[in-house]
Amino acid sequence: MSNRRDFMGMALGAFTGLGALGALYAAKRTWDPLPSVKAAGFTTIDVSKAPENVLITEVWRGKPIFILKQSKEMVEKAKNRPISNNSKFKDIDRLIKIGNDYYMVVVGLCTHLGCIPDYRPEKENFLCACHGGMYNSSSDVIKAPPPRGLDIPPFKIDGTKLVLGEEGPEYKKLLADGITLPV
Repeated sequence: MSNRRDFMGMALGAFTGLGALGALYAAKRTWDPLPSVKAAGFTTIDVSKAPENVLITEVWRGKPIFILKQSKEMVEKAKNRPISNNSKFKDIDRLIKIGNDYYMVVVGLCTHLGCIPDYRPEKENFLCACHGGMYNSSSDVIKAPPPRGLDIPPFKIDGTKLVLGEEGPEYKKLLADGITLPV
């Protein structure tokens, strides 16, 4: 009789232990931040291996972030084009220099009505299909109705990494010069 009683006691103890582990796991999962909350903070992106003229899309604070490494030809075009609404700056001033390369880093929402423009690598431009607005590879408007270029999110450069959500000196200069608006 004691063997059966011992077995039942051990079985009940094991079952209770598994239940307790399950409850602890569930409690831990409720304490972990949701993926949407994690995305709301800082996002670090290593851009060192980004290919030229290939759009990379990340999510930051629920918004799409477009990152586009510029080819040498794209950089040369940007050096010669003035920003549409502000002729004292060139398109190159909208680009971010990380190491020896230039990157377009923008919030991927049209400044007209918030649609998501589509990147066309063969034409090196963005088309917002909702109302026909177009942006060049530096994210400046080349065809209305968008009132201004795509907005640049707050960023900080850390070596070959881009930290979205933190305001570094490069971003503060873009704000002070009026090249972008706060996001």
